[in-house]
Amino acid sequence: MRDDLAKNICRYRKEKGLTQEELAKKLGVTFQAVSKWETAQSLPDIALLPRLSQVFDISIDKLLGYASYDKPITIYEEEYKTPEYYWGVEPSKICLRILELLPPSSHLKLLDVGCGEGKDAVFFARNGYDVTAFDISDAGLEKTKRLAEQVGVQVKTFKADILDFRLDTHFDVIFSSGVFHYIKPQLRQDILSNYKQFTKPNGLHVFNVFVNKPFIAQAPEKEPTACNWTSGELFMYYHDWLIQECSEVIFDCNSSGIPHQHAMNKIIAQKYK
Repeated sequence: MRDDLAKNICRYRKEKGLTQEELAKKLGVTFQAVSKWETAQSLPDIALLPRLSQVFDISIDKLLGYASYDKPITIYEEEYKTPEYYWGVEPSKICLRILELLPPSSHLKLLDVGCGEGKDAVFFARNGYDVTAFDISDAGLEKTKRLAEQVGVQVKTFKADILDFRLDTHFDVIFSSGVFHYIKPQLRQDILSNYKQFTKPNGLHVFNVFVNKPFIAQAPEKEPTACNWTSGELFMYYHDWLIQECSEVIFDCNSSGIPHQHAMNKIIAQKYK
């Protein structure tokens, strides 16, 4: 618990845009105390936990590292409860490129970040990858399991929030499509650094992100927790990797029943050994 609490104090402080000094002032402690909490040298007094959770606007359970989902986090939870697959079952086109660049001729571990209903995760499993996938939606994970069972493959699934989850085991491929707009700007460096750290030599990161364009109207879903990226922002995190592909596209979408457009950046980056 000590390590989880230390990481969470640091993470949620940064998410709120607070310095150690500013957090210390709100709590009536020294900034040295906050520094020791964040490096797990000491723990905050138990009486400070309610105040910390209030400052960070999270539950004490979440502060201590226990998953707590007391309200819907994704607008798609209800959509995923229907028998039909909201996003269909055909894999994203970018999945084929991964097969070309890093075919599973040996045992390759792949992580699907924010797998939704599992169409991409199941595709990778069918093609021989050892697939792990996570999402925040219970209904989405159930559909992922069901789709995997229907085609006779195994996908290891678990529930997690992309903002809280950090890797502690290595993967050959980390993949995510249409999810990174849920990562708040102040957490992007931390999360992508963690993903890069736990990627094996020659491993791939394959991501796409929605980007803001002044000539494209806001999507009709108006997701309260979404925050689009700036054009080119994603690419800067991979200046020290081999960038196999990077592109920007504008495409039509009808996911909400209302025709609209999105602008998206895509990157395929390889960890050069």
